[in-house]
Amino acid sequence: MSIRPWVVVEAPDSRGLRRVTRGSETAGSAWSPSDLRRILRHLDFPDDVDLDDPALISWRGGDSDTWPDRPWRRRATLVVMTVGLLASMVLSAMVGWPDAAGALTFAQRMTGVLFVLTGLVQGVAAAMALDYWGRRQFRMSGAIVLLGVLIALATDSLLLFMWLEETEYTPYLLMFLPLWCWSLWALVVLVREDCWKGVPRPKRFAAGVVVTALLTGVSLAYSTMYQPTAAPMHLSLQAKFGAARADREAPFVHVPLSLHMKNTGGIPVYITNDIYTIRGRSASYYEVPGSADMLREWRETAGRGNALGDMERYAGRLKRTIISSNHVYGPGKWLEVGQEYSVERVFQIPKSAPFGTVAVNMQVSYMRKDRGKLDVDAFRNPHYTWREDEEGYYCRWERCGQQLVYSGRVRHNNNLINVTRKPRFVWATWEPGRLTNVAVSSLSRWDKKASATEVRRELDRYGAASIRAEVEASVAELLRSDGP
Repeated sequence: MSIRPWVVVEAPDSRGLRRVTRGSETAGSAWSPSDLRRILRHLDFPDDVDLDDPALISWRGGDSDTWPDRPWRRRATLVVMTVGLLASMVLSAMVGWPDAAGALTFAQRMTGVLFVLTGLVQGVAAAMALDYWGRRQFRMSGAIVLLGVLIALATDSLLLFMWLEETEYTPYLLMFLPLWCWSLWALVVLVREDCWKGVPRPKRFAAGVVVTALLTGVSLAYSTMYQPTAAPMHLSLQAKFGAARADREAPFVHVPLSLHMKNTGGIPVYITNDIYTIRGRSASYYEVPGSADMLREWRETAGRGNALGDMERYAGRLKRTIISSNHVYGPGKWLEVGQEYSVERVFQIPKSAPFGTVAVNMQVSYMRKDRGKLDVDAFRNPHYTWREDEEGYYCRWERCGQQLVYSGRVRHNNNLINVTRKPRFVWATWEPGRLTNVAVSSLSRWDKKASATEVRRELDRYGAASIRAEVEASVAELLRSDGP
């Protein structure tokens, strides 16, 4: 056999991998004698070459029996690291994609895109883990794996912190809590191995990681705190009585009523409940001799449910009678910025009605559309509490009266909140002549009582509000517009 240049087998590194060189070129790396023989075959050595022949092979840092590799431990570490990075990639995509694809604001969409991009980085880090716990052919493989682990730790820590605010069970908890523990373990493993050694400029790499983390934090803070409160939310309501007209066949007067609402704020809103009620006021007119009698009249009026407590010197025995009541626009609909809605109604009163005045009261409840996405298809369909076949909504009229119940799930436009909380539902009850009621809670059934603290917190979280308007007109004026 012709004389060949020596093959040099370097000392094993921290993992037990031994680099093989011939001359100034690297021929490969070997974990075991079988790996070394495979490399030698590529260098045209025979299969039965004597590994201890000093004329052919030079051993450094040990001889042919020095193979400290622990394959099962190395492969187990590789499997756990790769599975963790892939699971973190899936979690980041699940958190970010709904916002990236369907968020209403630019900031929330960018936050979703950022989570999707971090998921892609974790996918690349999972591929690089195969190289880092393999033959390390790429100098940056360890740094990329470290970056993926740091992203996983930051994401899982954020999710865990948000979950701890209310500690509600969510299926995502079974994912991000184990991944948080895994990311701590993975970080310790990588730090012990000094995985950044292959980075050409480790300081710049570290600076890039810090800047990325800061940008992520600023983006999240902007989307979750500043942006939802920066745009004002406001509705304007208007009601107006028209000229009355007499019925040709019956002793009644038809009174037109115009109702108008407009979104004058800076964001679109969902209408969660609305009502208008027309009441006629009757009274006995006389001169009250003193203030004590006025206070007595006020007490009696307030005792009959008039929260405002009418008090007048020349009118007593005040009574308000419901003439008409209905929805204005309808729960589950929405108003874009600048959009308005008008409706014309007509109600009837007898010419001999005992009413001195008639008043219309409008109330509209709404919530910000940039904070939550309401399942309007389900919410628009009312449930009737007096129907026994309405499972989960039936309630004896002695206890609940006769109400319409509207319900639908609402998803927060920041998906970080959705994955760290129970599902939330918007509930609205409607009954003729009564003020509307709207609640947001984690209860999926109407017949259960939600905590008042939770309802207040959720109403504020989704930007729920209510507005009222009232217009009163003299019946004498309305009848005079009817003509002689």
